[in-house]
Amino acid sequence: MEKTWRWFGKKDKISLPMLKEIGVEGIVTALHAIPNGEVWTLDAILDLKKYIEEAGLRWSVVESLPVSEAIKYAGRERDQLIDNYIVSLGNLGKAGVKTVCYNFMPVIDWIRTDLDHRLPDGTSTLFFDKIRFAYFDIHILNRKDAEKDYSQEELEKVAVLDSTITEQEKNQLIDTIIVKTQGFINGNIKEGDQNPVAIFNRLLALYSGIDRDGLRENLRYFLSRIMPVCEEYGISMCIHPDDPPCQVLGLPRIVTDTEDIRWILNAVDNPHNGLTFCAGSLSSGQQNDVPAMARQFASRTRFVHLRSTDILPGGDFIEASHLEGRGHLIELVKIFEQENDSLPMRVDHGRLMLDDAGKGYNPGYSFHGRMYALAQMDGVMATVRYLNEK
Repeated sequence: MEKTWRWFGKKDKISLPMLKEIGVEGIVTALHAIPNGEVWTLDAILDLKKYIEEAGLRWSVVESLPVSEAIKYAGRERDQLIDNYIVSLGNLGKAGVKTVCYNFMPVIDWIRTDLDHRLPDGTSTLFFDKIRFAYFDIHILNRKDAEKDYSQEELEKVAVLDSTITEQEKNQLIDTIIVKTQGFINGNIKEGDQNPVAIFNRLLALYSGIDRDGLRENLRYFLSRIMPVCEEYGISMCIHPDDPPCQVLGLPRIVTDTEDIRWILNAVDNPHNGLTFCAGSLSSGQQNDVPAMARQFASRTRFVHLRSTDILPGGDFIEASHLEGRGHLIELVKIFEQENDSLPMRVDHGRLMLDDAGKGYNPGYSFHGRMYALAQMDGVMATVRYLNEK
């Protein structure tokens, strides 16, 4: 597998020469300065590609070319936005950048409630606390009928939390859930936005009346429109699973399990309609047998995120060591190496460790934590290749 690294452009605190030194081969990045829905020009793409190549690396994967909300909820401007997306894809194809990771999650990308969860060894990691998330949903967003999405036991725990939570903790939940984890990935809300809760509720309202089937059909429409340009330039579109892989905030989520992925790949049955196999997202769903899914979808997987999670009692989950947890990454490497030994992979959501803290890295994207995880996976890949050759 090709060792790649998610890099956030020329202003990233982690430089390309640093990545070259630690054995990275390919870069996963995007034109983060361009607002969602606008065209990525060929000149802008070539400029970034040249910058990467001058460091002795290659631009392996685009993550992400964002899908605008109006495409997902089928707004009036949907077709114009898809037209712009097609132009951007064509420009990427002309530049020779031909693997595109994207997601179709409404309003919110990945969700955590704690970005600095301390572990016994002194490192910290990302954490999802279901009760705190339910509190955010019910008492901060004040979403209509939110209580119906939770069990009586969960509601009782939310009530207890309501009697003790501080204003600082409430503000921290807002910042964590809808600002910090979203703004650096072309999100709908960014640092400095006034009243992010109001913005977030307006975005949720756009999906009123859109159910699971409706969102599926909007994805089918989008993929059908873009497949001709993908075929023309040999571009692989790789949908990312929902994170976490379950229904949240009254929104439909359609990339959560085996049945969902099978539906998507069959709905537009084209080799250019592929999958980003994110072991971390999939392993945080109790319903998912991650190695079995890897075997089933290996032939349509075009990009791999190697990370793992542990599910805790009550629906909480935490990022696991890259050698442990429900992701079973050693088994996944065996599966994907056999299918395609040049498949791009990147490690994901590394712990904060050593002097990572205070460096201003994006949540989940530390330097030393990811370097450590990359070294672990590099060793696993080398072992798998050695055993395959015997």
